[in-house]
Amino acid sequence: MALTRLVHYVSTWAKKGLPGYCAFCLSPGQTSGGWCQECFEQLPWNMNACWQCKEPLDVGDVASVQSVCGHCREQPPAFTAATAELLFEGPIRELVHDFKFNASPRAGMLLVELMMAKAPSCLGEGLLPVPMHAVRARQRGFNQSHWLADQLGKRVKLPLITAECSQQMPSQRTLSRKERAKNLVGAFHINGPLPSHLTIIDDVVTTGATCQALAEEALRAGAKRVDIWTVARTPLAHN
Repeated sequence: MALTRLVHYVSTWAKKGLPGYCAFCLSPGQTSGGWCQECFEQLPWNMNACWQCKEPLDVGDVASVQSVCGHCREQPPAFTAATAELLFEGPIRELVHDFKFNASPRAGMLLVELMMAKAPSCLGEGLLPVPMHAVRARQRGFNQSHWLADQLGKRVKLPLITAECSQQMPSQRTLSRKERAKNLVGAFHINGPLPSHLTIIDDVVTTGATCQALAEEALRAGAKRVDIWTVARTPLAHN
């Protein structure tokens, strides 16, 4: 089924909810995750990506499954590895927007199921959701990263670690990596001690600047290794 049709169907499912039917094509006989196998296979999977930041690589750059992008080679990030198995496009973009800006619990639960379908093999000893400034959280009504982390924590039986965002920043969506990084200097604070290995939870990795700043703070507070687990990755070429 074409991705454009998937976008239409997933919007309908997220708004109305049809238990027992595939979330993407509305056909009966869904799997336990909420989708049929055909639609699951046609989702925009993030294949051939940098294992450290999940930036998609050109086919010519993929030497092995351990390939690392040029940016991570030149400026190694504070986090060790990332899991973002989908691309932020088509039906995934539609789902994330419905969850994030319309607070759709159905869309949120489907995102959780998609994350669990390709979960990291090692998550450490705790999940760290990306924090949101209190003013922005009140405006939106909830912190989508914390909601995802809470649902995932129940599945993988790991505690949530709390960080604080002390700076009220403008929307980061239209900013470059450098601009985002500049805005995020000193934005996060975590009270230690922390477990030696933890995993940051967010909805989408766009430039990686937010996770980089939070990972730096986690390492400062005592963690030895920080990983990332998100729904999707936005290719840097689209930013």
